[in-house]
Amino acid sequence: MIPAAFDYRRAASLDDALSALSGGDAKVIAGGMSLLPLMKLRLAQPSKLVDIGKLSELRGDGPTADGGWEIGALTTYSEALAATKLDFTRACVEGIGDVQVRNRGTVGGAISHADPASDLPALLLALDYSAVLRSSRGERTVPLDGFFKGPFETDMAPDEILVKLVRGPLPAGADGSYQKMAHPASGYSIVGVCAVVGSSGGSISHARVAVTGVGQVAYRAKAVESALVGSDGSAGAVASAAAHATDGQDVNSDIYADRAYRARMAEVYVRRAIDAALGR
Repeated sequence: MIPAAFDYRRAASLDDALSALSGGDAKVIAGGMSLLPLMKLRLAQPSKLVDIGKLSELRGDGPTADGGWEIGALTTYSEALAATKLDFTRACVEGIGDVQVRNRGTVGGAISHADPASDLPALLLALDYSAVLRSSRGERTVPLDGFFKGPFETDMAPDEILVKLVRGPLPAGADGSYQKMAHPASGYSIVGVCAVVGSSGGSISHARVAVTGVGQVAYRAKAVESALVGSDGSAGAVASAAAHATDGQDVNSDIYADRAYRARMAEVYVRRAIDAALGR
């Protein structure tokens, strides 16, 4: 439980942090809720830690001029909880860890870590967020749909820092729900589902359904979305759409839930999330 030796540098600014990441096997640390346990187990052995925890320029959580929303990478779970206007976001974040975790863990850290059972990736995928990444080479914006490449693996280059997460406005009348089958000890998702659904003229006009804890990464259940859009949103239509919850996924199997059970629970929780988003 003792990490391998490493150098430590506290960044004075974002530019200072980006400079420190150039070359070598450096890792960014902020809250440290995920990286430090891996280092203690020696599953991660960075040669240097670059501490960005004091960079106020990476904090902040609020609306944008176009009616969307922006979250600074160093915004803590607790700060996000206090700022959000969405009940289903509040329900999701309240189920993450405990008070200490929510006070120290950061939104950017959770997305960068890409734990396949983390709640936030599913929430932000369903809300159509994008990651804004910066390096000494410049800045780029990457949709979260496709950002998660594998367990604990993202599209972020070693010299890039996630600086913020952004989304556009929600479609008029859309609402959402986060439904979770949690591990009783850790609180991590065995199955977690976020659904954001809107209707117009008696049919479903918008559907984003994201699943965590089930596959190798958090993912958009696009077959569910396709089956739902254009339907009347009836119980039968939702059940039929939810049957596609794991289409194209290599479903996880472990001591908490085998593959068949987890796949079945994914279908159940997708249906529950959609029903709740529709106000049922």
